[in-house]
Amino acid sequence: MSAVSAAALQTPGGGKTLQILLVFLLWLQPARSSPSPDARTWSQTGPRLQLSHSDLKNGSAVFWTGGVSGGYQVMLLDEDQGWLLVGGKDHIYLLRPDSLDQPTQTIHWPATKSDVTHCIMAGKNPETECANFVRLLQPFNKTQVYACGTGAFNPQCTYLHLSPNTEEPQFMLSHYVESGRGKCPFSPREPFAARLTDGEFYAGTSVDFMGANAAIFRTSVQGSKQRYIRTEAYDQNWLNEPEFVGSFSIPDTHSPDDDKVYFFFKERAVEAGQWDKRVYSRVARVCKNDVGGKRSLINRWTTFLKARLVCSVPGPSGVDTQFDELEDVFVLENKDPQNPTIYGVFSTSSSIFRGSAVCVFTMASIRAAFNGPFAHKEGPDYRWVEYKGRIPYPRPGTCPSETYDALHKSTKDFPDEVVSFMRQHQLMWEPVMPLGDRPILTQVNATYMLKKVVVDRVDAEDGSYEVLHLGTDDGKVLKAVSVNKDNREIEEIILEELTVFQSPTPVLSMELSTKRQQLYVSSELGVAQLGLQRCELYGTDCAECCLARDPYCSWDGQTCSQYFPTSKRRARRQDVKYGDPWSQCPITEDDSGRVDVKSVYGVEGNSTFLECAPRSPQAELRWTVQRSESQQQSRTQDTKEIPNSDDHRSLHMKRGLLVQRLELSDSGFYTCSSHEHSYSQVLARYRVHVISSDSLHPTRHQQTHSPDHHVALGHVGQAGIGVAGFLGRGGAPHQPPFQPGHRNSWLPQHLQQLPLKTYKDLQMVGTNSLSVDEYCEQLWYREKRRQQKLRTLKLKQESRKARVRRNNPPEVPL
Repeated sequence: MSAVSAAALQTPGGGKTLQILLVFLLWLQPARSSPSPDARTWSQTGPRLQLSHSDLKNGSAVFWTGGVSGGYQVMLLDEDQGWLLVGGKDHIYLLRPDSLDQPTQTIHWPATKSDVTHCIMAGKNPETECANFVRLLQPFNKTQVYACGTGAFNPQCTYLHLSPNTEEPQFMLSHYVESGRGKCPFSPREPFAARLTDGEFYAGTSVDFMGANAAIFRTSVQGSKQRYIRTEAYDQNWLNEPEFVGSFSIPDTHSPDDDKVYFFFKERAVEAGQWDKRVYSRVARVCKNDVGGKRSLINRWTTFLKARLVCSVPGPSGVDTQFDELEDVFVLENKDPQNPTIYGVFSTSSSIFRGSAVCVFTMASIRAAFNGPFAHKEGPDYRWVEYKGRIPYPRPGTCPSETYDALHKSTKDFPDEVVSFMRQHQLMWEPVMPLGDRPILTQVNATYMLKKVVVDRVDAEDGSYEVLHLGTDDGKVLKAVSVNKDNREIEEIILEELTVFQSPTPVLSMELSTKRQQLYVSSELGVAQLGLQRCELYGTDCAECCLARDPYCSWDGQTCSQYFPTSKRRARRQDVKYGDPWSQCPITEDDSGRVDVKSVYGVEGNSTFLECAPRSPQAELRWTVQRSESQQQSRTQDTKEIPNSDDHRSLHMKRGLLVQRLELSDSGFYTCSSHEHSYSQVLARYRVHVISSDSLHPTRHQQTHSPDHHVALGHVGQAGIGVAGFLGRGGAPHQPPFQPGHRNSWLPQHLQQLPLKTYKDLQMVGTNSLSVDEYCEQLWYREKRRQQKLRTLKLKQESRKARVRRNNPPEVPL
């Protein structure tokens, strides 16, 4: 940076000098000549579309921040009746999913005063813990929703009544309240999983104030006579400090007797060793018709089994990179209800690097693990090994069925041998491996961690794709798709990175509406409504739309718009698998004639910057130059590619090309082109003129007494700064020769007059006392102090207005 002439940043008015300098410094970020080892290993690419919170607020997103509580941890969407429920602190909100900015209805559901008092006396925080945080919203029937809250560390459950098909739906809380123990956690921050199915409530949560007694429960709800049943308490072989993530009801066969409930969670791995704190992810299952044992395991599961979920990247020498900690799970329904696709978000527990991954599991692989061998502790050191002894009949973990086995109509009819075996063998030996034995998406050493996932199946021109919508721990939403190539490799494509919330805050919940083509995202700050596609932002021509590879989008002959599989328009162009514009779009070989040539001037021995920004972060910029030979040699011209020079004289930046030391031979015709897949296009063209330093000899009188100094500036094009001016050797400004009556006539008219103040600010740069880097640091510091003063002044003004409003309340008309 020290070789860059600061005179390049001069602008009339002086006050804008700092602003342009800061922007220019952001442009001058060196592009890596070769990927780092981590980048080569993980083959990660940036998002094609990156939008800030301000961009979303002014675009397609709708934000709801009308709540009075915060803590929006749970949402429930009803596509048919058209409502969205949001649970918060002491409140439940009814929103309209078509537009969140419309008026909402609110129910106030606080904890009792006695529960709040007891919570505070127990040492809990009155604001963040001692309240009723709504953690569960589950559909009970067409007009009722089952809701549970923490109740200031005394969980409570009740029903919400909603009348359907009215413009102003009835929204009220039932007077019936029951205990939420075994259904909802005590703490507002404790992870848990719950599922209300067939009139029975299944939950993975703790059942005590301290959160130490965690179990998988089945409890009765209003109108049900079924007794409670749970896993064994304080037995680490059953559950060992679990953190529950999700629960789903999935049928195994066409017989309802085989229906099971699956739980996904992570826990300390008992098989890793007594002193090993390693965490493993698990999938567990129980039969819906399990009623416990008769003489043993009374009110305990007799069909509970669990297996390890593996999400890892195969490495050299058989050493895998493990993503052990499950963060979220999403079940994508298929035409066959017995075989949905399971998507899981995993993170690393390593202290060496931070990373997230998405793995896909099939029900076939999960069932294969549960039908495989059991894990067993044996030997003098009680090591975990594969159990190879005799397995009793009926096989442990099998659901009782009167249809298939008349002798075992209920779990109470299981032989003692089966029940005894189940007490000691809950863990399966074989793990559940992901589809393809590796993740479909990885994010390593990113600034964020993936926390939530929902998946949408999208029909495209070249097949069906499953688009991932991923929430992060800093309030972003990623849209991604994985493409299976012909060589069976998986290509990860990040389509979008949206900064949804103004402040970094974890995404707490996500709901997908395929009917409305909307995504609802909640955090502590509110709820955002996002469209599933932003096709119009990918570009203005067919090639850009095709290169985006977004299954939601296609070129319709005029613009990039949403793709509809039922459309009969032949002009539709889309290629998600390869992103090849040559096969989809009418492209000519040479498109350089459409780009205007900008003339740029520089002084020998100084610096110049040629701006060129790629239209996609996934594109690679290449520069070529066509230099004129000297008069002594032939007049032929040759075109050469400009590499990142070893002597750092020419540097490839993210926003253009920086030549730090111009030579006379650098004069010529420069072309910037972007390359993505097999497609390339010309983005910018420059004709660079290098002026000999020997022809610039201003007199001492002109340097010290001229009322208005002129610095040679290049042409400023429509795209921004093209090439900007230069200081002469030793830091003294040199002026180009001019004729009487013509002030720098070779420059554009609007650059011929520059204020003296701007020149004086830049006199410090290039001298022996102050370098460019030091000068920039001073500018940054002054700007930071100015911004801090403005913020302090604004806070004082707002505080003063607030005091005035409190002291002068508005008069209430009688």
